[in-house]
Amino acid sequence: MSRFSLADQVIFGFLNATLVFTLAYAVLGFGTQFGAGFAIEDGPIEYGTAVALFMASLVLFWRAIRLGRAARIGAGLLVAFYALIFVFGAGEEISWGQRIFGWETTEYFLENNRQMETNLHNLAFGEEQLAKTLFGSVLTTVLLLYLVVLPPLYPRVRWIAKLADALMVPVPGLRHTIIAVVASLLVAVVDLPRKWEVYEFIFGLLSLSIFIGPANSAHFDTSGAPEK
Repeated sequence: MSRFSLADQVIFGFLNATLVFTLAYAVLGFGTQFGAGFAIEDGPIEYGTAVALFMASLVLFWRAIRLGRAARIGAGLLVAFYALIFVFGAGEEISWGQRIFGWETTEYFLENNRQMETNLHNLAFGEEQLAKTLFGSVLTTVLLLYLVVLPPLYPRVRWIAKLADALMVPVPGLRHTIIAVVASLLVAVVDLPRKWEVYEFIFGLLSLSIFIGPANSAHFDTSGAPEK
């Protein structure tokens, strides 16, 4: 029977603890305490999400460098691009450090950002807010397809496997799919303020675990002869 790596044990410990704490807050009726403490802005969950996303980007950069050294330049560039996306996600989560370092918001963001901070996901144009459109339902759908639909199809549908490998997509394992489903159901049913902060934290930790040990890890292996 395969065993989880030490990294997975730590990450899944945080994942399970987060889900248990969230459920406990909901069952005990501590919604106010949840929103004002556990999931508060600039609290442990929000900063935890930023840290998890940034660590995930570092893992991807490490893989990109190894691929480049193995003469797999195209593959390395793709993975480096994915790493930049996660750097962007980490920066957006904490408004690029604005609340940490206390710099002033520019006039454009004061006029167009719902939080009047330096980030893109809270930009609003009239009644349209990016957090609810592009960063909301669209992104959630893409993530669920990645975490729930791709894993069972990858070993069974050849063209999907070839496409995922060609794009250097780290494929989630069954353990990641299970947590994603459980987290989605939990967040959907609990009545807690700022519950989506927990969902983002879960995704950040899942990403980190997936990138460390993807189901298609052999495709990222650079220990053998260089691949052109």
